[in-house]
Amino acid sequence: MAGNTLRSSFARVDPRSALLPVAILMLVLLMVVPVPAVLLDLFFILNIAISLVVLMVAINTRKPLDFSAFPTVLLFATLLRLSLNVASTRVVLVNGHKGTAAAGHVIEAFGAFLVGGDYVVGIFVFTVLMIINLVVITKGAGRVSEVAARFTLDAMPGKQMAIDADLNAGLLTAEQARSRRAEVSTEADFHGSMDGASKFVKGDAVAGILILAINILGGLILGTVQHGLGIGEAARIYLLLAVGDGLVAQVPALLLSIAAAMVVTRVASEQDLAGQVTSQFAQAASWTPVAIILALLAALPGMPHFIIFPAAAGAGWIAWKLAKNKSAATAAAATPPPPSASIDWAEVSDTAAASLDIGFGLVPLVDDARGAPLMARITGIRRQLSKSLGFVLPPVRVRDDLGLAPFAYRIAIGGVTVGEDLAFPDDVLAIEAGPVSPEIPGRPVQDPAFGLPARWIDPAEAEMATASGYTVVDAASVIGTHLNHLLSVHAHRLIGQDEVQALLDTLAETAPALAGGLVPKLLPLATVTAVFQRLVEEGVPVRDTRALVSALVTAAPRSADAAELAELIRPSLGPAIVQTLAGLREPVTALALDPALESLLASAVRAAPGSQWPFDPDLGARVGEAVSAAAAPLVAQGRRFAIVTTPAVRRPLWALLRVRLPQPVVLSFTEIPDDRSIDVVSIVGAPQPELTGA
Repeated sequence: MAGNTLRSSFARVDPRSALLPVAILMLVLLMVVPVPAVLLDLFFILNIAISLVVLMVAINTRKPLDFSAFPTVLLFATLLRLSLNVASTRVVLVNGHKGTAAAGHVIEAFGAFLVGGDYVVGIFVFTVLMIINLVVITKGAGRVSEVAARFTLDAMPGKQMAIDADLNAGLLTAEQARSRRAEVSTEADFHGSMDGASKFVKGDAVAGILILAINILGGLILGTVQHGLGIGEAARIYLLLAVGDGLVAQVPALLLSIAAAMVVTRVASEQDLAGQVTSQFAQAASWTPVAIILALLAALPGMPHFIIFPAAAGAGWIAWKLAKNKSAATAAAATPPPPSASIDWAEVSDTAAASLDIGFGLVPLVDDARGAPLMARITGIRRQLSKSLGFVLPPVRVRDDLGLAPFAYRIAIGGVTVGEDLAFPDDVLAIEAGPVSPEIPGRPVQDPAFGLPARWIDPAEAEMATASGYTVVDAASVIGTHLNHLLSVHAHRLIGQDEVQALLDTLAETAPALAGGLVPKLLPLATVTAVFQRLVEEGVPVRDTRALVSALVTAAPRSADAAELAELIRPSLGPAIVQTLAGLREPVTALALDPALESLLASAVRAAPGSQWPFDPDLGARVGEAVSAAAAPLVAQGRRFAIVTTPAVRRPLWALLRVRLPQPVVLSFTEIPDDRSIDVVSIVGAPQPELTGA
């Protein structure tokens, strides 16, 4: 059994994962084990091929992160080259006295090509190549890598904030935001790695110079002292081998340095390097002056006219061709395309749960360059409402709409407009929340959230308005408050099956049996969602998912109707509902119905069971007016209160009052805990007592 387990473990190993350790082991062996000249030739050709492949990949990348493995590839390529340098140095010094072919045909061919019979010229040419690689390409790429790494790290917080703003505005999904954050982190890691990897290239160039000096000096000493060669013969053999060895190593090093420079200087684009350079050089306005200057240069006495005139003609032909192509493209763009026979679903669908459309005059409120004050406020609104309601509100999509007036905005929930108004980003809104004196001149309006009288004034008069009793807020706060009010009122339309399932999944982490015992064993997810929506519609928070689900598990055997289930579980949620109305030691301020009126309403409900509007229209109007009149002093004082009635009347009475009172709270007697006292300030349908409390 143990043997089978071992074999199965080996069978699961990916062969590609074993290739890298083997390659590293071979690099180490190249440094310490003598290598035959034939095998050395094969490794030199492999090194050149790898460098060419890396260069081609770097040329075809569209952005630096497309070649994110480049720093590691650069490290291994440098190690391979250094290992070959060690192996070739050993072969040159040990077998160099046997002739120029003793270190392999690749070194001999490179050395003969560069030296060409003159050793001094060969050394100078090799030195020039080393200077180009070390001083120009490698140093420049290293500096660019260092600056890119520093700027990328400095820009990370701003990029993360921009992603959060787009997520909160509904421009990105959660998955897209996670992908963007991972890309930002990977970009910072990449440039940091490139900053370090550039030091490998620089060190490799310096090592190449030192190895060349060692091969020349060591070869001359060994050739003359140990092998009895003359100084001229030793110089001919060992200089050719040393220069050939250095060149066969520095050509791949030069290719990798160019690739590194291309990667770190690459600007992200949808095109590869060739396409980007071609598109940016394809401008007739750039080639026309070149043709004119070359023609003038060719006209100067003593110039090689037979070379410069054709070059000027070529530049002129390129300018003419580019201008012709641009004219054709402009004409084609001006021609309207034929109407498409197909219609995309994206053209007719709107998946945003909540959206805020703004006119172009309000764009500064969402501009990152100006701090995007509205986006920050929307983020705070979503966070606060999510904590208050007990579920995560979906993102609010913000977009500009040219169909709106410049300073208009429109708020939609589920594609239905629920609010619209005007806001002026260069002014502030002075709201008359109470008596004001003196009045401040301005553009009179109503506060869009609560309908209070207000006026838009110049920001310079804000302090005077505050001293006069006005509440002064900026345009972003006005829109944010309006949005907050509408999201609160329509929150039940924002909690769907996905949000309820997320609540159940969160509960399953701590109470798996309870969460799993409700859906789908007792109730379908759609019914549970409908119950949650009815509760949220009346302002009941669903934070305590455990209590909600426990109550539903208990009530499920009695009914499968969402409306009945919501009423059955409300007594279990009574303490949570009451604590939103009064503190722990404070009585609950309440309005009650006269028993005769309550009996009449109960009879109407029994006569039309399950009806949303069981009351006679005339009776409903009179009850609504009476309750509104009794509640008016409490509303004016800003006091939280509840209308208390019997369980049977509770929901129909709430439906009747919701259009007359701002977010009314209607409780049944069974929902108020026994340990909470009630302060009944008025009885509707009976002679009104004097209002108590301040």
